[in-house]
Amino acid sequence: MQALRPIKSVLLALFVLIFVVWTLFPIVWMVVSSFKPDNALFAFPPQLFFTPTGDHYAGLFGGGSNFVSYIQNSVVAAVSSTIISIVLGTAAGYGLARSHFRGKADLSFWIISTRMAPIAAVILPLYLFYSKLHLLNTLLGLIIAYLTFSLPFAIWLMNAFFVDLPIALEEASKVDGATKWQTFWYVILPLSAPGVVTTAIFCFIFAWNDYAFATTFGGPGSQTIPIAAAQLMTQSGIDWGKLMAIGTVTVLPMIFFGMVVRRWLVRGLTLGAVK
Repeated sequence: MQALRPIKSVLLALFVLIFVVWTLFPIVWMVVSSFKPDNALFAFPPQLFFTPTGDHYAGLFGGGSNFVSYIQNSVVAAVSSTIISIVLGTAAGYGLARSHFRGKADLSFWIISTRMAPIAAVILPLYLFYSKLHLLNTLLGLIIAYLTFSLPFAIWLMNAFFVDLPIALEEASKVDGATKWQTFWYVILPLSAPGVVTTAIFCFIFAWNDYAFATTFGGPGSQTIPIAAAQLMTQSGIDWGKLMAIGTVTVLPMIFFGMVVRRWLVRGLTLGAVK
C-alpha cells in the first residue's frame, strides 16, 4: 500500500490538471478570440500568435451602439433583484428557522417548490399579468420576474444557514438585555454573513445570465446583455468577434463572483460549528 501512494498522488494530480484545462480552455479561448482580427478568427490551423486588436470592443462600446445601455440594464435589474431577495429572504429565512407552527415543513417545501418550476411554466401567467399592469418593456417588470425565482431560493438557503446557528447565542444576548432586533442585527446577521454573501452571488448570477425573461418581457428600453449577444446572430451570419467580446464582458464578473463564492462558501459550510 505504501508503494501505491505515489502512484495515486500522480493520478490524482493528472486528473485535476485535465479537469482544470478542460474547464478553463473554452474561457481562455473566448478571451483570446475577442482580441483576434477577423482574418485570424477562422484561420486553420488556429493562430496562436497574432497582433491583438480592440476593434471588437470598439464596435461594442463605440458610437451608435447601445451596448452600454444593455450593461446598465443588466446591472440595475440584477443588483436590484439581488438586494430585494437578500433583504426579504433573510427575514423570512430567519423567521422560518426560529418559529414553530403546524405545517412549517409543508410551507418550507412549498416555498422551494416554486423555484423548482421551469421558467416556461410561469412566463405565460406573468406575461398576462404584465400586460394588464403595463410592466412590459420595463426594468421593474424584469426585477419582479427575477424575484419569482431568486426569492424562494434565498428564503430556502438562508433558512438552512440560520438553522445551523446555535440558538444558545441568541439566548445569551437576551440574557444581556438585547431585544430581538438587536440580537438579529448584532449577533445573528454577522455570523450568517457567509450565507448572505453566498445567496447573493447565486441570485445575481441567475439574473445576470437570464435570457428567457429578458427576451419575453424586455423591449427596446430594458434589453440586457444576453439580448445583445442574441442580436449578433442574424440571417446574414454571426459576428463572432463581437460575440466573443460580449462573452468576455459577461463572464468576467461571474469569474470574480465565483472566486468570492469559493471563499465565503467554505465559511458558510462550517457555519455554526463549535470548536
